[in-house]
Amino acid sequence: MMLIPAHHFRDIERKPEYLQPEKCVPPPHPSPVGTMWFIRDGCGIACAVVTWFLVLYAEFVVLFVMLIPSRDYVYSIINGIMFNLLAFLALASHCRAMLTDPGAVPKGNATKEFIESLQLKPGQVVYKCPKCCSIKPDRAHHCSVCKRCIRKMDHHCPWVNNCVGENNQKYFVLFTMYIALISLHALIMVGFHFLHCFEEDWTKCSSFSPPTTVILLILLCFEGLLFLIFTSVMFGTQVHSICTDETGIERLKRKHQPRERTGSWKSVKETFDGDLSLNWFNPFSGLRHPKPLSDGDWVRQVASLSDTENTETTEEQSEQRKDEDSVEVIDE
Repeated sequence: MMLIPAHHFRDIERKPEYLQPEKCVPPPHPSPVGTMWFIRDGCGIACAVVTWFLVLYAEFVVLFVMLIPSRDYVYSIINGIMFNLLAFLALASHCRAMLTDPGAVPKGNATKEFIESLQLKPGQVVYKCPKCCSIKPDRAHHCSVCKRCIRKMDHHCPWVNNCVGENNQKYFVLFTMYIALISLHALIMVGFHFLHCFEEDWTKCSSFSPPTTVILLILLCFEGLLFLIFTSVMFGTQVHSICTDETGIERLKRKHQPRERTGSWKSVKETFDGDLSLNWFNPFSGLRHPKPLSDGDWVRQVASLSDTENTETTEEQSEQRKDEDSVEVIDE
């Protein structure tokens, strides 16, 4: 089991009385299998609606401004099928990323009875989150928006109104990839359409008036360029995080909290549910439910007993470290 530096110990305990677990409300009954996960956050819901609106706007311009008025039917059919398929996969990935439990830790399980049931041995400790009253397994972090501790939390993304964590990272990666692809495809089609319209009569290029056509195409070009850059960067950082087995939060804490990592290919297979196949690119595959945690997953090992004793600091020092374990990262 991994070793954890002593100076990062806050809200750990070897005795049930240390953190007053009696103040924790017993955990609620587990939700039925298949219960939909949805975060009721106004900003996140607004961002999700804007995401769908922008994709549907691109659909409208591509179909009704560029493809349907075109007299090249082969060009229109091929590009229409390709664009609509990518847009459908992007929106499906968005829904899966938004409505999938990212790996939430059971809430309120840091009770005296549960801690005693773990039967901690010398040199073993458990982390407790003071905000959701949960025992935090390794690599879990608290999200102030979801109000839960999330396993392997990378960051909270308002565009999918959810955290990116252990169970939905695949869908977030697919969402960024498909959005980048449809943005690139739209930009290429806009370029060809402008060239065609400059050579032909503008009145024959679209069923809309020339000024309206130009405005719609410029707005689509701006949207496509913006989202191509943004989602390409996000896709690259997510793939890098998966290959290095290091989340965004862990990257920020790297100097103070070293840990062992799994092999890059193993981490990729865990994220995308198995060996390389078409299911990697399918947002409907891998209907994953959060895997249950065993008693050993809640317990962490310290280097020595003296490390544990050193964690019982004064109230003033504890207050200074109050939010050390409750880190939140939000992409703009």
